[in-house]
Amino acid sequence: MELRVISAMVKRVREIFLFFFLAIFSKAIGTKPFWRTRWAADRSNECLTWQLAVEANNVRGWRTVPAHCLHHIETYMTGGQYEQDINYIVEQIENYVTQVTLDEDGMDAWILDVDDTCLSNIFYYQRKKYGCEPYDPWGFKSYVMKAECPAIPAVLGLFQKLVDSGFKVFLITGRDEETLATATIDNLHTQGFIGYERVIFRTEAFKGKSAVVYKSAIRKQLMEQGYRIWGNVGDQWTDLQGECLGNRTFKLPNPMYCVP
Repeated sequence: MELRVISAMVKRVREIFLFFFLAIFSKAIGTKPFWRTRWAADRSNECLTWQLAVEANNVRGWRTVPAHCLHHIETYMTGGQYEQDINYIVEQIENYVTQVTLDEDGMDAWILDVDDTCLSNIFYYQRKKYGCEPYDPWGFKSYVMKAECPAIPAVLGLFQKLVDSGFKVFLITGRDEETLATATIDNLHTQGFIGYERVIFRTEAFKGKSAVVYKSAIRKQLMEQGYRIWGNVGDQWTDLQGECLGNRTFKLPNPMYCVP
């Protein structure tokens, strides 16, 4: 029994010695201590899991990005992966478009959302720590009024192909018509979104209504007018839920905010 105790103590002393040796060695050569590296990796994996759950719509109604995921979301949005994901999804959409045969009556329609589908709000959300800070409606309104949101390049290319192919493209946005219509249309035109059928804004009749209720009603109106909705693209699940969704829906990534 005494030998076992002694053996266990020796083993424990070796582990402690190795721990301090690695810590001193890491500091001497200027690298992060191994336990910090492991902790950082674990946190990064946790944020990746959270992002996947958000995109799969398994996490709903969230208000802000977890504070410890700031670096992860920033890297995703600005490091190239977000752009690559957008490009890949747009490629799938364009493949689908080639399979659609348009009628000569001019009633073949396509729906695009505006915020973070056509126009990017990345510069606004940089100031909001990529969604780690709560949504500020007045701050966002001031940002939109500047009409300086850049186009998302791949979606602009998709938009131009849809128009050239003969689709009637409707841009449906949750932006308020009374205060933001002029700035939004100026912004769209400046960025190259020219040739759409109509931009549809949230009017007084839909104030206080959820995005699903509002966008469902607009799509229903279009279908009642005889339009055939072949595709519907948005960055929020609420763009793609409800009634009259169209033949295909396509979700673009957006881990910075959630529209209820």
